[in-house]
Amino acid sequence: MEHLLDGVRVLDLTRVLAGPYASMVLADLGAEVIKIELPGTGDEARGFGPFQNGESAYFASVNRGKKSATIDLRQPQGQDLARRLVGECDVLIENFRPGSMDRFGLGYADLHALYPRLVYASISGFGQTGPYSQRPAYDVLIQAMGGLASITGQPDGPPVRVGSSIADLSAALFGAIGILAALERARRTGEGQQVDISMLDCQVALLENALARYAVSGEVPKPLGSRHPAITPFQFFAARDGYIVIAAGNDRLWRQLCDSLGLGALADDPRFASNALRTGNHAALEPILERVLAEKTVDEWCSILAEAGVPSGPLCDVGQVFGDEQVAARNMIVELEHPVAGRQTVANSPLRFSATPVELRGPAPLLGQHTEEVLSGVLRLTEGEVEALRAEGVI
Repeated sequence: MEHLLDGVRVLDLTRVLAGPYASMVLADLGAEVIKIELPGTGDEARGFGPFQNGESAYFASVNRGKKSATIDLRQPQGQDLARRLVGECDVLIENFRPGSMDRFGLGYADLHALYPRLVYASISGFGQTGPYSQRPAYDVLIQAMGGLASITGQPDGPPVRVGSSIADLSAALFGAIGILAALERARRTGEGQQVDISMLDCQVALLENALARYAVSGEVPKPLGSRHPAITPFQFFAARDGYIVIAAGNDRLWRQLCDSLGLGALADDPRFASNALRTGNHAALEPILERVLAEKTVDEWCSILAEAGVPSGPLCDVGQVFGDEQVAARNMIVELEHPVAGRQTVANSPLRFSATPVELRGPAPLLGQHTEEVLSGVLRLTEGEVEALRAEGVI
């Protein structure tokens, strides 16, 4: 089967989440991804639970379809092997702190001089430049410093981390986009370049209308619970047996919502005649809606509102997402057979192409599973050379 990135080879020098997720996106699209790991321990994420027969489910969720080769980059011979591998690759991805790759002799300037077509992607907490560039970073730190935590949670409540590692994942996705764009230019011009991805930059980019509101009004956005700062009603409400989310994003939907709730007169109430008025008077509106919505179950309201064309849905936990018929119809939860862990359940790629369907190539690799394959197949080392490297602790 044809894949979009057939013929593209990626050297993956990343660990934990942001970098591995970016390289996994490329692997899903058909790139050959060679993940370099430290002999004996590997990616730190291999130590994150839960575990299946000793294998990390966390690691499995972001490293499927890759090859694992163990090379000690702290040793000169390991650095030389990595440089030679770069010469056989189209893309290098790393997420070390800025400057670390230079100490290994694998910095962008050195490798660009050797391999001018190389696309060199660096994903870091704060980018390659600026006063924070040398600081370590994790997702929760970026959510805090990037403003997201300040607008998440309940009014007057403590800071709340978004439940998904959105700072890591946004950096991964922007990184994949940047790599693909740089690859296209390299194809056209023969010249590669460095793609510098900062987690903080990506988080600031995702603040979208919060930045606009502050720039226009000077008012610092605050957490609003599930409520939207500019659209009303656009939030969760308690039904009789759980929570329902309703998003009446325009005046037509507002009138349809009122009719569906048996509140036709409310649509003509001058306090709520426009979205701006509804937002300004949300404290008066919400109790009216809450009283009515508490009278029926989530399923009953979802059925009524769906028939009326009002966007609404239940609050689903992860277990309910697993069993959702739409998720199943789109084949978004799949199983991969791992040689040690057994059957592993992962989220499928969300990308759907009419001519080149995404085909997952397999589970996450065992530590060092492909070391000999990579060294002999890509670098054409002999069996004796591989064994000598192993005896010296380089691989």
